[in-house]
Amino acid sequence: MLRVMFLCTGNSCRSQMAEGFARQLGKGIIEPYSAGLIAAGVNKRAIAVMKELGIDISKQKSEEIDEELLGNMDVIITLCGHAEASCPVTPPHIKRLHWPIDDPVGIIGTEEEIMQEFRRARDEIKEKIVKFIDEVKKNAQKIS
Repeated sequence: MLRVMFLCTGNSCRSQMAEGFARQLGKGIIEPYSAGLIAAGVNKRAIAVMKELGIDISKQKSEEIDEELLGNMDVIITLCGHAEASCPVTPPHIKRLHWPIDDPVGIIGTEEEIMQEFRRARDEIKEKIVKFIDEVKKNAQKIS
């Protein structure tokens, strides 16, 4: 299985959603992890919008980056510019990808407007995860 770490600033929203999608959609293909520059706790709105799609991320933990674990990954995917710029140096064999997804946390508006931003981020992450899994499957077929 491909070991993949999703990173964002607080490991509260985007990286948590990415881990949840990868765990469900990439079963048997991806071993997902997530972390942040700080551990801000899993965002309740992220939990709610993922639950709308039948994915429970409420048991996931918000973690700070563990450099030893990071060094054991096959792929590191940053989901915000701050995490990309602040990600520790990793060995050259670790593939690094950057998916710039706007952070829905901190959006000001009505509850419905805020939830729409969380859904937008969720749907964008899902689309990227699906494409990533398809690429992993294609590359595995080329190798075998």
